[in-house]
Amino acid sequence: MLVKTFGSAVYGVEAITISVEVTVMNGKNTFMVGLPDNAVKESVQRIESAFKANGYYFPRQKVVINLAPADIRKSGSAFDLPMAIGLLGATGQMDNRDLLGDFVLMGEMGLDGSIHPIRGALPIAINTRKEQFRGLILPKQNAREAAMVNNLDVFGVHHINEVIAFLNNPELLQPVRVNTREEFLQSQYEFDMDFCDVKGQENIKRAMEIAAAGGHNLILIGPPGAGKTMLAKRLPTILPPLSLQEALETTKIHSVAGKLPEHATLINKRPFRSPHHTISDVALVGGGGVPQPGEISLAHNGVLFLDELPEFKRSVLEVMRQPMEERRVTISRAKIALDFPASFMLVASMNPCPCGFYNHPEKECTCHPGVVQKYLNKVSGPLLDRIDLHVEVTPVAFGELSLHSGRENSEAIRHRVIAARQIQEGRFRELTGIYANAQITARQLKEYCYLESSSMKLLKTAMEKLNLSARAFDRILKVSRTIADLAGCPSILPEHVAEAIQYRSLDRTSWG
Repeated sequence: MLVKTFGSAVYGVEAITISVEVTVMNGKNTFMVGLPDNAVKESVQRIESAFKANGYYFPRQKVVINLAPADIRKSGSAFDLPMAIGLLGATGQMDNRDLLGDFVLMGEMGLDGSIHPIRGALPIAINTRKEQFRGLILPKQNAREAAMVNNLDVFGVHHINEVIAFLNNPELLQPVRVNTREEFLQSQYEFDMDFCDVKGQENIKRAMEIAAAGGHNLILIGPPGAGKTMLAKRLPTILPPLSLQEALETTKIHSVAGKLPEHATLINKRPFRSPHHTISDVALVGGGGVPQPGEISLAHNGVLFLDELPEFKRSVLEVMRQPMEERRVTISRAKIALDFPASFMLVASMNPCPCGFYNHPEKECTCHPGVVQKYLNKVSGPLLDRIDLHVEVTPVAFGELSLHSGRENSEAIRHRVIAARQIQEGRFRELTGIYANAQITARQLKEYCYLESSSMKLLKTAMEKLNLSARAFDRILKVSRTIADLAGCPSILPEHVAEAIQYRSLDRTSWG
């Protein structure tokens, strides 16, 4: 007898429906076709053990299981459940097979028939609704995540016996209900860290406020212990809150990568990813035999923090250049090409030299001549060209460390950032794919970053006297536009340009 059930496979951050066709005929051995990988093939042993443990029998005839479409590679253990139910239907061990075509089934099975969690529950649920199935049956641990999708009945199960009983009598299980908006708004503004914890460094806080307001990439240069990492970790607390659409996009990526926190339904805070400098290029941008999202995609709609930037392998840093421009990364294989979103803010930190004390106000640098420039050259010019703000971080004086009050908290800064972002939303309403000043193209600079004669004269003088490179010109204009937005000023004034010029330290030919 031929029985068809339905599962779903995740490719990139999207899912497609997989038909699981099971037939039992005269002969012997079990055959699985449709490009299954080893994890899928091993499901036969798991299913056989689960059947024996629960009083069912595995057929001793010829069994053929086809996973269609057959020209797409199937991977993972989540097809255990649809194959097991298909086998029970094909061998007549289920009373009711009429509902098998109405539901998508996904779940990894234990040897006792228990159902274990899977990856990618959210994109699977979105595709199930798109394909107009009646509902989705999947592990209990993934049910709340999948139930974030409206207008879809999601049923969470712990054991294969629950699935069989439900298909025989659909009234035995109730669909999981989740209030999407309530889950989204819950604890959206609760953070473990706050900018009021940072003593001193008011100029650095100002630079981070500008970066957050315009979506600008930022690099912090300073000696050990100056507070670079402490400041970077607090950047998400002043960013505008995620929209519901952004939250769903971010949750899909983390769900596919298996990085969604336990019992979480929706990521409602901007992600902060901080990979170690020993990371490989594949782990950073994504890829692998079965392409998975990398750190830059996990930081989508949030912050990617690279601590001690020159310590990263040059090849790792260079692969970031294209994703930073296009805000997505394409992983290409012989038979498939997948796109992963990668719209993130890059925040990097570094010491000014190997010993860490170049330009230190008190300690003397012990590096040999030329070593400072050699150390800085580990970071390529094209990568620095994509970083708008270069900020020098100096050590905090004892007088500021001993103060206990008067520091501004993240909430106050966030209100100003949100106000500046709203101005930018209105400015770029007619443009596709541009939502912040950092994304302004070279062609649009004349329209949105126009400088009057006094401002242009100041910029000309600064570039000549400070020996700023040509690539600093566009960046200064974009940052000036953001500073003007924070001040609520429709035009860019000389004081806005003067402040923006301060944030191009590494473009000065005298540096190092």
